[in-house]
Amino acid sequence: MEHQQSNRLNRLARESSPYLLQHARNPVDWFPWGAEALEKARAENKLMLISIGYSSCHWCHVMERECFEDAAIAARMNEQYVCVKVDREERPDLDHVYMTAVQLMTSRGGWPLNCFALPDGRPVYGGTYFPPAQWSRVLADLHRTWMEDPERVMRQATQLQRGVASNMLAPQEPVPLSESRRALERMVENWRPRFDQQHGGPDKAPKFPMPNNYRFLLRQAALTGDDALMQHVELTLDRMAMGGIFDWVGGGFARYSTDVLWKVPHFEKMLYDNAQLISLYSQAYQALKKPLYEETARRTIGFIEREMTSAEGAFFSALDADSEGDEGRYYVWAEKELREELGEDADLAHAYFDIGGQALWEHGRNILRRGMPDAEFARAFGVTHEELLVRLERVREALMRARDSRVRPGLDDKAITGWNAIMIAALCDAHEVFGEDRWLATAVRATEHLLARCRRPDGGLNRSWKLGASTINAYLDDYAFTLEALLALYGITFEERWVEEANALAEHAIRHFRDDRTGFFQYTSDLDPPLIARPLETEDNVIPASNSAMARALFTLGTLLDDERLRGMAATMLQAMLPRMAEHPMAFSNWGQLAQAMAWPLHEIAITGPDALALRKGFAPHHLPNRIFLGTIGRSQLPLLRDKALPGSMIFVCVEKSCQLPVPTVQEALSQLR
Repeated sequence: MEHQQSNRLNRLARESSPYLLQHARNPVDWFPWGAEALEKARAENKLMLISIGYSSCHWCHVMERECFEDAAIAARMNEQYVCVKVDREERPDLDHVYMTAVQLMTSRGGWPLNCFALPDGRPVYGGTYFPPAQWSRVLADLHRTWMEDPERVMRQATQLQRGVASNMLAPQEPVPLSESRRALERMVENWRPRFDQQHGGPDKAPKFPMPNNYRFLLRQAALTGDDALMQHVELTLDRMAMGGIFDWVGGGFARYSTDVLWKVPHFEKMLYDNAQLISLYSQAYQALKKPLYEETARRTIGFIEREMTSAEGAFFSALDADSEGDEGRYYVWAEKELREELGEDADLAHAYFDIGGQALWEHGRNILRRGMPDAEFARAFGVTHEELLVRLERVREALMRARDSRVRPGLDDKAITGWNAIMIAALCDAHEVFGEDRWLATAVRATEHLLARCRRPDGGLNRSWKLGASTINAYLDDYAFTLEALLALYGITFEERWVEEANALAEHAIRHFRDDRTGFFQYTSDLDPPLIARPLETEDNVIPASNSAMARALFTLGTLLDDERLRGMAATMLQAMLPRMAEHPMAFSNWGQLAQAMAWPLHEIAITGPDALALRKGFAPHHLPNRIFLGTIGRSQLPLLRDKALPGSMIFVCVEKSCQLPVPTVQEALSQLR
C-alpha cells in the first residue's frame, strides 16, 4: 500500500475543526458537510460517503493511516464517491442521524462512523472501523450495486429513513407523577444486580466513569438512607480515583477503562468527562468527607486549568490518546525511566504503584495506579502519613518534569458551548464545597466569554468557538447545559443577572426547539437546514440527554421564577419518561434526578440580608440532595424573595412556597430541614 501525506491540501484546510484539519493532507478529496458536497453528489449521481469522528479518537487515526492515506484506496473513493468528513463534536446532529442508521443496520455503533448515503443524504449502508482490505471490498461492492441496481439501493434508503424517523419519536405513555418514587425504587432494584461488588462500577468492561449515574445513586442513597447503595458509590469512586484511569501525575481522568479493574485506560481525556467528575467528587466529599475525593477534585481542576484553558478563559475540548503514534505513550513508564528520574524516592514509588507487578501493562511499561489508601500504605512501608505525602509530591513533581520533555498528545482546542457550560457548573460545585474563590472567578470569566463570543444576533447561541470564529447554530444540549451553568452561578452568587440570562435563553429554546404536540424538544433548531430527520435525544449517556438536562433546567428556573408553565413543561416530559426509567436505569439517571426533585420535598432555602453570601457558605459542609438556594443582599425581583426583606440577615426554609419561621443561623436552618 502506498501511503500519502502530501503537500497538497484538500478542502478541509479551510476549516477550523482540529479533526477536519487532521485530514487536510489526505489524498482523499474530502468535502466538509454542506451544499457543495450535496450538489456534486446530485450532479454526478454518486453515492456519498459520510465519515464521522473526532480529533482524539484513536481508531479514527488508525483508519486514516490505513485507508485514507493509501493512494490506491483514495483514488477509488475520489472516483466513485463524494466523500464528506464530519467532526461529530461540531455536528452532533449529523452524528445522531447517521449513528442511528448504522445502529439499525449493525446493532452497534462507535467511531469512526462511516455511512454511505444517496445523493440526497439518505443512508444506505454503514459501519464503524474497517481494515483496508474490507474497506476496499465495501467500496467496490457498493459502487457496483449502485451502478447495476440503483432501485435496490433506494429501497434500502427508504426503509432506513423510516427506521431513523421512528427511532426519534417522543415517548407517548405518560404516567402520574405520584408514581415517581416507585419508578425510582424499581430503577435501583433493576440496577443493583449489575453492580461490580468487588471493583465498583458496572460488572463488565469496558467501564466508563458515567458520573451522572453516580450522582443519581449518591442522591438516592442519601434520600432513602440506603447504606448498601452508598457503599457501592463509595467503592466505585475510590477505585476510579486510585485506578489507572486517573492520571496520578498530571490529574484528570481518561475516557474509560478497558478492564474491570479501572487499570488500563483508553487514554484520551475529554472535557465533559472531567467536568462532570469534578461535580461528582465534590458532592461525594460533601456526603462522605473522604480526603481522596477532595484531592481528586482539586487535581482534576488543576489539570483543566493547566492544559485545557485558553488565554481568553474558554475550555478546550479534548486531549488525544496517542503521541508519537503510540496510544498512551505520554502517560506510561518503564521501570528504568522511573529509577532514573526518582533517585532516592524510586523504591517508595516502586512499592506504592507496584511497578513490574500490578502496574505492568505492555512493552515493559507501567500504568501508575494505587493499590491501597495512602494511610494504609504508609503503615506498611514504615513511614508516617505526613512523610509519605511529602515524598509523593516530590515524586509527582519529578515525573511532571520528565513528562514535559515528551511529545505531548494532540489538543483539540475548539471550545464547545455545552461542554464549557458543564465545566462552569463543575467549578460552581467545587467552589461551593471547597470554598476556592479562584474557581468561582474562573467560572464567571468563562461564562462571560461564552455569552460574548457565542451569542447570535437573534439572542440564541452558537455551538463552538475557535480562532475568533463562532458560526454553527447551537443544539439543544448547548442551551440546556448553559441554562444549568447560569443557574448554578446564581445559586452561589445570588446575582440575578444569571437568572435573567437563563430565562432569555430558555424562551429562545422553547420557541425554536420545542414540539408543542409532544412537549419534548428536538435536538436541532427550526432555524437549521433540515436533515432526513430531526433528532430527538432522550436517553442519558456519558453526557446527560439534552431533553433530560432541559427538563431539569426548566424545573429549576420555574422554581426560581415561580413559573408554573416552566415547571409544567418539565413535569410533562418526566411523566412520559417514567415508564422507561425502571427498565433501563443506566440510560435515565438524569431523568432520575428530576424525579427525585419531584418525589421528595424540594427545599427552597432563601437567604436575605447583608450577610446572605456568608450564610450561603455556611451550608458547604452539608450534603443536601434536594434543595435550591436563592437569596439577595438587598431587594430582589424574584417572586419568592419579594416579601422576605427583614432587618438583619435571615434564612427561610420553604417547601412548595410554604416557609417556616425565618432563622438567623445555618444550624437553626439545618434543624428545620431535618
